[in-house]
Amino acid sequence: MLNAGEAGEIALRGHNVMKGYYGRAEATAEALRGGWFHTGDIGTMDHEGYVTVVDRLKDMIIRGGFNVYPREVEEVLMTHPEVSLAAVVGVPDEEYGEEIKAFVVTQAGSSLTAAELRAWSKGCLAAYKYPRALSIVDSLPMNATGKILRRELRAAEQQVGGQEVSTRP
Repeated sequence: MLNAGEAGEIALRGHNVMKGYYGRAEATAEALRGGWFHTGDIGTMDHEGYVTVVDRLKDMIIRGGFNVYPREVEEVLMTHPEVSLAAVVGVPDEEYGEEIKAFVVTQAGSSLTAAELRAWSKGCLAAYKYPRALSIVDSLPMNATGKILRRELRAAEQQVGGQEVSTRP
């Protein structure tokens, strides 16, 4: 059990929680550890017992031993007046284990550069949280419901090889 405000994986139990994944014994054993259903979501609980979801556990970036939640970095990037959409993923890094990579869609007509946005975000985030790698792109991969597909961004990053990319002419 964590103290109020500390982040951890959300786990729950009760008669209405699932019994398991059909035909997937290993996945069931992983999700239902110790009689608790482990959701894969990271959250905090306040003093009144209200839970706030922070991010997904599998999306968390561990940079130099520090936990970085992509959603937090994305929310900060989205406050820039020239940013219309942002997605953050962890990419392999020899020195820190993982590095923070942001993919950003800017507002129509914007001339914002990756270097300018990186410098701006450096002033808004803790030193270990701002994205060292940043690509300005025309669009982000999404599913039918509008959820950004981070796995496709990670795959694209592996093909590009970690270089900064701008699709702007």
